[in-house]
Amino acid sequence: MEQQNQYVKQFPELMKGKTVMYLHGFGSSGQSGTVTRLRTILPNAKVIAPDLPIHPAEAQVLLKELVAQEKPDLVLGTSMGGMYTEQLYGIDRICMNPALCLADTMQQHGMTGTQTFQNPRQDGVQQFYVDKALVKEYRQVSEQRFAGLSDLSDEALEEEKRHVWGLFGDRDDLVDTFDMFREHYPQAAHFHGEHRMDDRSFMHAVVPVIRWIDDQQEKRQRPIIYIGIETLKDAYDKPASSSQKAVRMLIENYQVFFVAEDEYPTENHCGQWLEEYINVPAWRHTIYTHRRDLLYGDYLISKKKEGDTMATLLEYGSDTFKTWEDLIEYFSRLGGQ
Repeated sequence: MEQQNQYVKQFPELMKGKTVMYLHGFGSSGQSGTVTRLRTILPNAKVIAPDLPIHPAEAQVLLKELVAQEKPDLVLGTSMGGMYTEQLYGIDRICMNPALCLADTMQQHGMTGTQTFQNPRQDGVQQFYVDKALVKEYRQVSEQRFAGLSDLSDEALEEEKRHVWGLFGDRDDLVDTFDMFREHYPQAAHFHGEHRMDDRSFMHAVVPVIRWIDDQQEKRQRPIIYIGIETLKDAYDKPASSSQKAVRMLIENYQVFFVAEDEYPTENHCGQWLEEYINVPAWRHTIYTHRRDLLYGDYLISKKKEGDTMATLLEYGSDTFKTWEDLIEYFSRLGGQ
């Protein structure tokens, strides 16, 4: 745990003055490690994390009351909490490994009989019992997934889809609802991680999405950086020294896009490489073009001599920018400008 904590970083301006609600997974509580992580990352946001009742109907009533009372700007939910999060229509929300078929998951993974809460709860209860009746309750609430979408007009449906994000661990051996989710919500991506997110996967996958949502809510326009994918690779097709560090730094202050020149972008090596080594920050932030000179933005980092460009060209490998450490120093001095 001590080693993981090196990844957690505070972002005082992120979701500043806003209310963020977190919904925990099955058998957990509002005292989970994810809540501590959120409060550390978002020190100037109000983070609400209720203990969800075991009976799903009671949980839904509680959530309806909390949403009306607190009016959260963002809801995040993990596993069971992700199932409830999907159903909170009209709010920006992130579903992390959502257990959309929770009754099946409970039966397949032995979540029946006497269970012990993974984290302390405010009422002091330490154990609960899962019988067939409770599994049936969860089956009924699971079958309510996506139900609210059918009542929306085409315009309202498209708007609702823009409010919902799904993040799915590529090593999740407990829940696999990616395809089901993506049938209804296009904003669905895989991240490198398991069912339970740790500090690293949360920082690399969830925080960029929170930043995109915050920017959208604030109508914030960040300076644009285009990065040629060839600058990120070494001679062995692995990440160049400090390139991943640079990407993590740049996405904090800039709108970063990755530029490839693959002839067939639907089945391409560059896309696979970005998914493997850059992951979520490259999701929907990849551009395929042979005309980088036509990219309109603030900075273009490229190995190639582009001639006249519509963005300030930073030639990677030149005397000025020999390495990514040189670029990190350059952008550190700019302070987000």
